[in-house]
Amino acid sequence: MSATAFLKNYRVSPRKARLIADQIRGKGVEDALVLLDLSPKRFSRTLAKLVRSALSNAEEKNNRDQAGIDIDNLVVTKITVDQGPSMWRIRPRAQGRASWIQKKTSNVKVVLSEE
Repeated sequence: MSATAFLKNYRVSPRKARLIADQIRGKGVEDALVLLDLSPKRFSRTLAKLVRSALSNAEEKNNRDQAGIDIDNLVVTKITVDQGPSMWRIRPRAQGRASWIQKKTSNVKVVLSEE
């Protein structure tokens, strides 16, 4: 039995988000939340919120289906960070020129399941 949570089109580059996601993959939920709370990266707060959302989804699924999920033994089994749509902006440059700036977004999926 597993529980999932999604975060779509969040304004952080996927490369920066994967650095934090790799740290918590395979860890228990409590250990992952401690790591995320101690991390200085900006995306770690959002990812902690997403893990808590997946944990809440697991609890709700347990109450609804009477599946017998042990909430204490949940592990972050799968976490994927994919690139979402990019926003393009124009930045003025010297001598009347302009350059394009690409603002990337990320789609994140967290899957929790029992050991």
